[in-house]
Amino acid sequence: MKALSCFFHILFFLLAGVASLQAQEETSLRRPRVTQDSTKKLQDSTLLTVDSTRNNFREVTGQDTVVMQDSSGLETTVSIVANDSSWNEVSKNILHLFKGAKVKYQGFELAADYIRLDRNTNVLFASGVVDHNGKYVGRPVVIMPGEAPIAVDSLLYNYKSQIPKTFGVMTEVDGGFIQAREVRKNIYDETSIYQGLYSTCNLPFPHTHFGIQITKGVITDKQIIAGPSYLVVENIPLKFLAIPFGFFPKQDKKSSGFLFPSFGEDAARGFSMRDLGWYLTFNDYWDTEFRGNLYSKGSWEASMRTQYLVNYKFNGNFALRYGSTVTGVEGTPNFGRNKDFNVTWNHTQRQEANPGTSFTASVNFGTTSYFRNTAANSTYDINQITNNRMGSSIAYGKVFADGKVNFTSSLRHEQDMRNGDIRLELPQISLNVSTFNPFDSKNRIGEQKWYQRITVGYSLQGRNYVNTKDSLLFKGNFLSQFTNGFQHNIPVSLSLNVLKYFQFNTSMNYTERWYFQSVENKLLNEVNGYSTVKDTIQGFKRAYDYSISSGLSTKVYGNFKRGIGKIQSMRHVMTPSINVNYRPDFGAERYGFYKDFIDENGAYKRYSIFDNAVYGTPSMGKSMGIGFSIDNTLEAKIRDDKDSTGNGIKKIPIIQGLTFSGNYNAVADSLKLSPISFSGRTSLFDQKININFNGSFDPYSYDKFSGRRIDRFSVKDGKLARLTNFGLSFDYSFNPKASKSRNNNIDSLRNSMPAMTDEQTQALARISTDPNAFVDFNIPWNLSGSFSFNYTSVFDQLTREMKPNITSTVNLHGDFNMTPKWKVQFNTGFDFVRMESSMSQISIYRDLHCWDMSVGWVPFGRYKSFNVTIRAKASILQDLKLTKRNSHFTY
Repeated sequence: MKALSCFFHILFFLLAGVASLQAQEETSLRRPRVTQDSTKKLQDSTLLTVDSTRNNFREVTGQDTVVMQDSSGLETTVSIVANDSSWNEVSKNILHLFKGAKVKYQGFELAADYIRLDRNTNVLFASGVVDHNGKYVGRPVVIMPGEAPIAVDSLLYNYKSQIPKTFGVMTEVDGGFIQAREVRKNIYDETSIYQGLYSTCNLPFPHTHFGIQITKGVITDKQIIAGPSYLVVENIPLKFLAIPFGFFPKQDKKSSGFLFPSFGEDAARGFSMRDLGWYLTFNDYWDTEFRGNLYSKGSWEASMRTQYLVNYKFNGNFALRYGSTVTGVEGTPNFGRNKDFNVTWNHTQRQEANPGTSFTASVNFGTTSYFRNTAANSTYDINQITNNRMGSSIAYGKVFADGKVNFTSSLRHEQDMRNGDIRLELPQISLNVSTFNPFDSKNRIGEQKWYQRITVGYSLQGRNYVNTKDSLLFKGNFLSQFTNGFQHNIPVSLSLNVLKYFQFNTSMNYTERWYFQSVENKLLNEVNGYSTVKDTIQGFKRAYDYSISSGLSTKVYGNFKRGIGKIQSMRHVMTPSINVNYRPDFGAERYGFYKDFIDENGAYKRYSIFDNAVYGTPSMGKSMGIGFSIDNTLEAKIRDDKDSTGNGIKKIPIIQGLTFSGNYNAVADSLKLSPISFSGRTSLFDQKININFNGSFDPYSYDKFSGRRIDRFSVKDGKLARLTNFGLSFDYSFNPKASKSRNNNIDSLRNSMPAMTDEQTQALARISTDPNAFVDFNIPWNLSGSFSFNYTSVFDQLTREMKPNITSTVNLHGDFNMTPKWKVQFNTGFDFVRMESSMSQISIYRDLHCWDMSVGWVPFGRYKSFNVTIRAKASILQDLKLTKRNSHFTY
């Protein structure tokens, strides 16, 4: 009923606008009161060629004007234009205008391929013409100030009696198309329509549509009265789905109303009535809807969703959902009722609303079983049902001192729905000061001296967080479980060019931490002996550390210009760097950061009084090391056979960013050399495949009983080093145009929806990550694949040796057009370690012009299911959809 009411509101409001438009025509076409020749025969214009199939409103040579008085008594001008020719029947007092004829009066315009003005009967007639192909073209188009153009097949207007009559009216409102066979307005400002049709199709005779046919209707200033109305699907009238009579209030603003439910059946919860509710609109900036789901077996769900928008300032939405789900069979031990809730809030502030200040919110929290027990609020969305994490963030930012000082604060929440773990950050703050040169002069002339190049920065971080279970949230001594602290960081650095080819860098970093708790280990005397307990001591404590580092780096170029086949030359760029770093032993007794302790077994230990502190503790042990790294880039120039001149050269990257790095601690008592890490990337097939790899080598052997590293180089055991981990990944698209088109469409969607709803935001995020979520019939085919490989060396306690832990997967996704209107998409993968396929899905799309149909099928696996959806393309009608779903979901 609400959908029908919305239709009547749109249809009759616009048609009433057409009738009021006709009333303006009477003034524009009345006989002039100033005595002069009101018509001049137009010359045949051959200076401009105009397509007669279009209504063209451009000015052309040969314009006739009439000076007359409007309703207020002021003189005004009526312009009459014909792109082809005009014919004035003086004996009959009739004016004929042909091909692109146009009448303009103030902001009103009428254009058609034929206009006839009969001064004897005071009737204006406008229509199209039949062209040489037998098609009816050049239909009349009427434009009112501030309104969209309205097309009609023909119209009659008596400008003396002010009675208009139009035939074949057609116009568009927010993606919906409104047509009527006849529209007539009387002197009482009442409009009658005959054979009206609301459709989602923009064709004069919709070939595929879901519409509403109104046999007769009357429109007044404040109300709409409709006669028999019924549904039309695929041009088939469904008169058994009809209403004999309708009465609706007519208003041009949003209004509250009833939300009609949908009906279905669920295998576990029984017959259902879903999305029953009420819509409330408070003003132009705020609206709310309440919905509920009822099931025959006792389960129910309720939700409240609010959206708000203030142009150029901020927008957002808030949703609260609650579900009560019956589980098991009544009378059995496993019978019960689960009560779950979920809260979401999204808020975005426009930058121009308050320059220098930002505020955003993205909140999503609730019980861990909400999506599983309610089947994602009865949407059966696999992504939500299988999601194991929820997170929230509320952030505020402010920029001070001409952008040199930046303050941010945030509240965060992370929730693991598998085990009920929750992490809360209440709050986290950060204050950063841009680096500056304290010894430089504002009035300096010439280059900087070495001490003027010294830069200093400052940053402050603060955190207050707790890790707990959702069942313990805000219970007992919850507030005493928070861990908090502040950290100050002051970096000082200097960079100079040395000996022309070397870059010298030196830096000193000072860090200080402020804590309000510390820990102390004690022995507790119990019946069966002693046990270790860790007491929390309240009170302010400070911890600090600092380090100094200096280094040199340079670039070495190697060119090989000897040609080999197509290779004209090769270039190797090597960037070696070395640095010396020093850090004192902050575990020394004089600092007071560490204490000695003998545990219940009599073993001596040292522990930090800042164990598990929010920003850690100063490191124990002196470090004076030598760090080293070397970066390599290898490129080749080859002959380009596609170049028509025969002298074309193309640059090919062979190895990009191949880096090896490590550190040697000269004052360590053992294991002085750190593991050697490496990483790099390369491209194949004209950069169509990008390959990334990384890993690390351990130069030391390991203990055969514990698996720990020992102070013995692997080279003594016959190995240069041990490969501890290695990763390799790449992806490839056989049709690069497909990914480019998809990215362009995503950008276009994002730009066209600056104030997106929560559903639109989720849809856009799904499009961004899922290659099958976006359908582009302009791309005839696409096939993409990705591969990932990971190797890790893990010690096996049973066999007392290192064994490889390998993961290897391949994924394929693509689509192809079976016909210009049918598209098939697929997504599948295979895990070579488990020797099983990942979730495979096949989707079929059918373009129904003004509608589209999709079929999704998961043929096997845990989430085996299918669904069929028919949806209108018009954005305002996205809730108008028919869905058939067979889901895997069970309780």
